Amino acid sequence: MVYFDNAATSYPKPGMVPRSVQESFRKYPANPGRSGHALSLATSEAIFRCRETISGFFGDVGPENVVFTQNCTHALNIGIKGVMQNSGHILTSCLEHNAVIRPIYALHQRFGVSYDTFNFYPGDTARTIADIRRKIQSDTKMIVCTHASNVCGMVLPVAEIAALAHEYGLVFMVDAAQSAGMLPIDMKSMQIDLLAAPGHKGLYGPTGSGVLVSNGCDKLAWSLIEGGTGSLSMNLEQPDFLPDMFESGTLGVCSIVGLEQGVRFVQRTGVETICRHETRLAQKLYDGLAAIPGVQLYAPRPVLHESVPVICFNLEGMDSEAVTQLLDRHQIAVRGGLHCAPLAHTFLGTQETGAVRASLGYFNTQEQVAYFLSVIKKIKGAKSGAR
Repeated sequence: MVYFDNAATSYPKPGMVPRSVQESFRKYPANPGRSGHALSLATSEAIFRCRETISGFFGDVGPENVVFTQNCTHALNIGIKGVMQNSGHILTSCLEHNAVIRPIYALHQRFGVSYDTFNFYPGDTARTIADIRRKIQSDTKMIVCTHASNVCGMVLPVAEIAALAHEYGLVFMVDAAQSAGMLPIDMKSMQIDLLAAPGHKGLYGPTGSGVLVSNGCDKLAWSLIEGGTGSLSMNLEQPDFLPDMFESGTLGVCSIVGLEQGVRFVQRTGVETICRHETRLAQKLYDGLAAIPGVQLYAPRPVLHESVPVICFNLEGMDSEAVTQLLDRHQIAVRGGLHCAPLAHTFLGTQETGAVRASLGYFNTQEQVAYFLSVIKKIKGAKSGAR
């Protein structure tokens, strides 16, 4: 199988990830933070080690500022709804995934929260920032945007957006679904207040893992759920401190233990090493597709640190999901359709057709890219011959 669907979830996982998950059933079988016996304490220590690892990975924000979630969407909902509550104005980009725009729209529908989308101008950061500045209002509370598009791989200038947000006293939140583990992220130097990341993509952890990381943000005033946290148990009010405020109920210990090993793999390998390898593969794939007549590409050629390894394209006269099915018959896994990102497809002009998405990971090879291109040529030739 040639697996080019890493934007959905990475595969394969480093060997230590499934091993650690399996071992966790034996080593950490208890409920963390709920009991004083040895098994519970060992499990709590394992959870804390993962907090420390993730804190260090994103710029040493402090382990207490790492909140475990079930995925990136869960983390985004906590951040967006926790800051916006039931009033004010929020800004987001024209490239957003439904994980961002649907919570915003729900706040708009239920509580009258207003929102605008700012334009992204590839290669022109000043113009992007100017558009955001024009759309900031007196009641704007927050700017939230993707770091890299899950449809076309283009990277937004998050450090510059953060500086603008802080100029106006706004909270800045980043959706790092496609960038965590693939691009360097230091929340302190980049001035990111809140960051949502999946554990199962570029961090190579299991599904069912994600994090909300705070860089000292004090504007999270509301929790999505309330319940037992193992702390302040006589108080009927939810704890107002991290991470307890957002971690009601029993944590997914196995997923968290696996996530720690995934992050450690990325640290040992090096984000820059991963980024360079994946960019080279993406460039080879892009160049090969660009040379095939009848292939429509929707983004500029990948550039190191300016894009992530996500290539979207269509074959002339063919439905994107039909192409995906044909590729699957050749043991190639990609994704077709709208990728849960209507704003991005509207930006690219593919809202009616969708697109084929090939997303690469660290374990993909040059040989797999060459095979993929040969199959695309075969599919395109068969289509042309049938006319």
